[in-house]
Amino acid sequence: MSSLRVSAPLLDAYLTYFESARTPFTIPGHKQRAARLDAGLGAVVDADTPLYGGLDEIKLTHQVLKKAEGLAATLWNADYARFSTGGSTHANQAIILALGKPGDKVAISRTAHRSVLSALVLAGLEPIWLSPEIDMATGVPIGIPVHEFERVLDQQPIALLLTEPGYLGTLSDLPALISRAHAHSIPVIVDAAWGGHFGFSHSVPAHCLALGADALITSTHKALPGYSASAILLAQGKYLNLDRIEQSFETTHTTSPAGAPLASIDGCRALLETRGEELINSLVANVEKFKAEIQSHCEVPIFLNSSDFPLGRFDPTKIVLRANQLGASGIEIEKALQLSNIRVEMADSDTVVFLATLADSEVEFEQLAKTLIPLVKSISTSPRPTATSLSWSVVPQVGISMRDAYFADTAMVAAENAVGRISADLIAPYPPGVAVVAPGEILTQEIVEGLAATKAAGVRIAYATDPTLDTYRVVTN
Repeated sequence: MSSLRVSAPLLDAYLTYFESARTPFTIPGHKQRAARLDAGLGAVVDADTPLYGGLDEIKLTHQVLKKAEGLAATLWNADYARFSTGGSTHANQAIILALGKPGDKVAISRTAHRSVLSALVLAGLEPIWLSPEIDMATGVPIGIPVHEFERVLDQQPIALLLTEPGYLGTLSDLPALISRAHAHSIPVIVDAAWGGHFGFSHSVPAHCLALGADALITSTHKALPGYSASAILLAQGKYLNLDRIEQSFETTHTTSPAGAPLASIDGCRALLETRGEELINSLVANVEKFKAEIQSHCEVPIFLNSSDFPLGRFDPTKIVLRANQLGASGIEIEKALQLSNIRVEMADSDTVVFLATLADSEVEFEQLAKTLIPLVKSISTSPRPTATSLSWSVVPQVGISMRDAYFADTAMVAAENAVGRISADLIAPYPPGVAVVAPGEILTQEIVEGLAATKAAGVRIAYATDPTLDTYRVVTN
C-alpha cells in the first residue's frame, strides 16, 4: 500500500493478486493467460481479476468489499454504501426498485437520465414530472424550483427523484427542496452521477447527503478517475428501508463483479479522503485560468460561469462553451477539434461541453487552448439568440403509463403520421441522454419536428427503434 494514501482494501487486494503465482481452475476463463492464445485479446483481459477468487477468496473470507464499502459510508457520512460495476444505471435501478410498489407515484425531474426512466418501468412506479426552471439569459436548466415540487404534493408522491448537478453543471436549491420533502416524510434520492467530487473541497458545492438528502448515486468514472461503469450508491436509513435497498441491489447486480472497477472505486474514495481538497482546488484553478484565457479573445461571454447562477448552484469544474455566443455551431466546433484529436463530452448546435477531471493537468489545458483559440477567432461572428435544447424544454403529455407502453402491442408508422400517437420508445439526443419523449407519452408536432431538426444538426439520436426517425414505434392497443 502506498504511504501517500489511507487504506484501500480493494485496491490493495487487486495489486497484491498479481504478486504471487496462481493456478486457477475457476472463472474468468481467460485465467490471466489469454495472451497465450491471442496477444491482442491478452492485452485487454490479462489484467482482469474478479471479486470472487480474485480480490477475495471464493467464499469472501476476507470481506474486503464490505470493508471498503464501510470506509466509503464513513467518508460520505452515510448509513449504507454499495459499490457497483454497472454504473449509475444499476445504482439508480436498485434504489428505485426499493422505493415502493407498482402504481405508487414518484416526483421526478424531467432532466432525469434514461436509466431512471427505465427503472420506473421495471418497478412499475408512475412518474409525476417536474419541469426545470430555465435561465432566460443562457437557455440552461437551473434546477427544480420548490414551487414546482409543491405543485404535485397533493398527488402524494412516495419519493422525490432529482438529478444534481445537471448535465450542464447547474443545481437546484437542494436545501429548500429537501426540507420541503422531509416535512412530508418524503425521501429525496439524488442521481449525482456528474458530482462525485462534490463535498471534498470548499471550491465546489457540498454533496447532497451533507445537505440532508437520503440517497446519493454517483459515477466514479465521470468526474472521478474510476474505471468505466464504476459507481457508488450511498443512503441514509431515516426515510429509506436499507434492507430493501440491499435486496434490490443484489437482485439487479451481476453475480460476477469484476475486480478492477471495484478496486478503482476504493482507490477513488482513498484519493478523495487523502488529497481531495488539494486536487479539486487545483482543477478549479486550472479551469478558471483556461476559461479566462479563451475568454480574453472574445468580446461577449462564451462560457457558463458560477456568476451566472445563484451562489453555490454551479459546478466550477464544468467547461460549457456557448457556441451561439460565437454565432457558430457546436457541432462544427466539435468536428474541427476532432481533426486535432481532441474529443469533447457533448456538442449540439448551441453548446460544447468539455469534461475536465482530477486527471487533467496544466499540460492538457494548454493543449486544448492552443487548438481552441485560433478556432474561436476564425469562426466568431455575431451572437445568435439562445435556444433552449429540446431535452430541457419539452413539457411531456402522458397518454398511458410507461409500463403499459413498454408491454403494449406496437407498430412502426411514418414520421408524418406519428403526431398525436403514443410513443412506445424512449427517444433522446445523446449525450446527454435526457428523454425528449418517453414510452406512453404523446408524440407532438414540436417533438417530431424538434427531433428531426436536432438530428439534422448532427446530434446523435439514441434509443429510437428507427434511428433515422423516418418512422416511429407507437402503441397500437
